[in-house]
Amino acid sequence: MNPPRHHRGLVLAASITGAVLVAVDGTALTVARPALQHDLHASVAAVQWASTGYLVTVAALLVFAGRLGDRYGHRRVFALGVTGFAAASLGIAVAPGIGWVVALRVLQGAAGALLQPATLGMLRAAWPADRLAGPIAIRTAAIGLAAAAGPLVGGALTTHLGWRSVFLLGLLPAAAALLAALAVPAGAGSPDTRSPAAGRGNRHSSEHDGRHGSGLDLPGAALLALALALLVQSLVTLPDTGRPAVPLLGLTAAGVLALVLVRHERRTADPLLPPALLRSTAVAPPLVVLLAASAALQGTLFPATYYLQDVLGLDPLRSALRAVPLAVTMILAAPGSAWLAKRHGERAVVLPGMALITTGALFTALLGTSTGTGTGTGTGTGTLAIGGCFALLGTGFGAVMATATTMVVRGASAARAGVAGGLQQTVLNIGPALGIALATAAAGRTDPGAALAPSALTMAAVAGAGTLVAARLTGRAGEPTAGGAADRAAGPASGARPEPAGRR
Repeated sequence: MNPPRHHRGLVLAASITGAVLVAVDGTALTVARPALQHDLHASVAAVQWASTGYLVTVAALLVFAGRLGDRYGHRRVFALGVTGFAAASLGIAVAPGIGWVVALRVLQGAAGALLQPATLGMLRAAWPADRLAGPIAIRTAAIGLAAAAGPLVGGALTTHLGWRSVFLLGLLPAAAALLAALAVPAGAGSPDTRSPAAGRGNRHSSEHDGRHGSGLDLPGAALLALALALLVQSLVTLPDTGRPAVPLLGLTAAGVLALVLVRHERRTADPLLPPALLRSTAVAPPLVVLLAASAALQGTLFPATYYLQDVLGLDPLRSALRAVPLAVTMILAAPGSAWLAKRHGERAVVLPGMALITTGALFTALLGTSTGTGTGTGTGTGTLAIGGCFALLGTGFGAVMATATTMVVRGASAARAGVAGGLQQTVLNIGPALGIALATAAAGRTDPGAALAPSALTMAAVAGAGTLVAARLTGRAGEPTAGGAADRAAGPASGARPEPAGRR
């Protein structure tokens, strides 16, 4: 039985507020970093670890956190994550030194890993599979708005109240998200109201069964966490280290752990990552598309930011204003994509979206070859060209993120919604690190701004590869998906124990 409409409204409010909380925190911290460094007399490397420690922790724990939501209820895991995130933020705001900041950012990453998959898991439990596109599109648009507002709000707070105020910024949204989640009845935002058969509406008591702790695959979770931690750490440090052999060794170790994980998951009776889910044509291809889209977007924006400030000589504010079309088009594209997908199918949205990202990266590469040829920032033509590139990237990414996320979450059964949400969030953490690493490798020893053309061309190739995968997507909004079917067919081996049919 689906929850009442006002309960769904509370679930949506909690999901959006939780996602916005994480987005604002990450973008606002970027502009506060220099002030934090000076105030705490910290080194650049130490301040960088405040970001890297968070990224590594959250990427390592996302999938396992999603599984915890599947077992114990997304609503309660979300509430725990929001509370931990807010507590860590408050601790950072009063931290006496950089060591405290780094340690608390790691704890904040663990809390962020708990709440992020739950924001999608609650939606999957509260909405029928064929109506997920709308709430996920609204969530995506809210994330775009938060990402745009974060640097502006963070800059204003840092300028007038100091860097510590940036970490206090999230306390009010965290309180609102927690209240919204607690106001939802226990069954409305958790998988314990449904059977593993997605969309069948059966009630069962898996939340109580989950208290026994079985089916969590702790060895698999440890292997996955170590592999992802090494992968993200290596990708993040690859552009900055003077010894590329060190991150390359980390990448190799991550690959070895991944092979061990695959072997373990095939043999265990209750895998963290069910092979049927990963092989599903409803889940795996959209994840690959999301990886390519997020890598291409951030890998293009990274050198483009340096280009605007170092090559064209724009100050940070004017540079940020040039990027406004990115946020605006992303906000508009997300809900528009839900409408289009419902009428024409998801492939008809994702494929053009990836093509727009590819085109935006190509045009951005042309900017890097046009400096000093009459299209500089001082002319209206130059401003329009820059805005046009950002608009293409934002439109494409907004459409792809909303639609592909819907496919991933809907493609898994309700009993695996947390794992699917964790995979989606993991991809969106790995993608940007991968894109920036590839863009930096394409630039070589050249400054990022001066190497805009080769970096953006590399990202166009990445987006092009994602476009080829998007062309092979199957399924339309409202149709039964292979992911749920595969998960159901897998039975106990997939990690979702058979449950007796309950009340309709």
